Amino acid sequence: MAKILVIDDERAIRNTLKEILEFEKHEVDLAEDGAAGLELFGQRHYDIVLCDIKMPKQDGIEVLGLLNEQSPDVPVVMISGHGNIDTAVDAIKKGAFDFIEKPLDLNRLLVTIRNATDKQQLVQETKQLKRRVNKALNIVGESAAIGKVKDIIERVAPTEARVLITGPNGTGKELVAHGLHQQSTRAALPFVEVNCAAIPSELIESELFGHEKGAFTSAIKQRKGKFEQADGGTLFLDEIGDMSLSAQAKVLRALQENKITRVGSDKDINVNVRVIAATNKNLLHEIEQGNFREDLYHRLSVIIINVPPLSERLDDIPALVDHFNSLICADYGTQPKQFSPKAIEALQKLPWTGNVRELRNVVERLIILGGKEVTPADVKAYASANF
Repeated sequence: MAKILVIDDERAIRNTLKEILEFEKHEVDLAEDGAAGLELFGQRHYDIVLCDIKMPKQDGIEVLGLLNEQSPDVPVVMISGHGNIDTAVDAIKKGAFDFIEKPLDLNRLLVTIRNATDKQQLVQETKQLKRRVNKALNIVGESAAIGKVKDIIERVAPTEARVLITGPNGTGKELVAHGLHQQSTRAALPFVEVNCAAIPSELIESELFGHEKGAFTSAIKQRKGKFEQADGGTLFLDEIGDMSLSAQAKVLRALQENKITRVGSDKDINVNVRVIAATNKNLLHEIEQGNFREDLYHRLSVIIINVPPLSERLDDIPALVDHFNSLICADYGTQPKQFSPKAIEALQKLPWTGNVRELRNVVERLIILGGKEVTPADVKAYASANF
């Protein structure tokens, strides 16, 4: 059932639409002109608006613009007895969801209402998912160690400086990369992530730079690489310390010239990408061992952000537990568990060699296996993976 606002200066049309739509179990409000419609629209939430084009006092196209200014996500269907192709095209260009001519075709009207309702549901679901994703990607904590990281992100993100993120596994280096992207001028453009450690060395160049059809045995069609997919946005090279030397040379060229070449091609492709890299390795040591190019290191490390291990930010554990508790229970469709203060203290005394990632796993385990209130006894019983 949808809440629908009908704006039309013809009483017979308004009443007919109300009768039809209420028979289909929709809730309907009526307005005799644009001013009355805008007033109702400002007072209540509507899922769909049906608006006539030719009305006294205020033209329907003008009303459409004002409706879109107030709530651009609400579908507006324009209706008119004086319509033509130009009128319909003009309405769609100015943000109308659809255009229906009078006399109204009942089946066409109901199909349009259903499509508009489906669109509205998708818009709301997408917003909810984005809110959940953004919450999951938040850097949680107010300790001095994590506060320093947040401060650097805030200062560096609006620039085009390349950033190298260092720190042990499980500390949340990918969250720092997301934070840099979301606070940058590229936030509305793609964020593309590549885990260099998870891709075999013989495939990393194809993954990064793409390939032409027939470039190698399994290349059955042309494929864009991650650099092209991230064009205009941010490319996050996670675990770059595991990248092969040949791929490092091509990445260096891409950073120097803003150009890449697909595998199997000799044609240069211009790319505009901000590169953020991360590693759990000591790259200076890798350079000494001959495993990493020094010139690439200096290209990547304009700014270095070191993410501290959890053992250096134990004060953040209460906030992290609350954060993970909320996220995990939302996924399970249950109310968040209660963690007693003593249970939190017990968690703060653990070594956390797996850092924040390990803490999340432990919180999930305690939510599943612990009592109604998680106690120190639950922590002692289930915090270890070998319980």
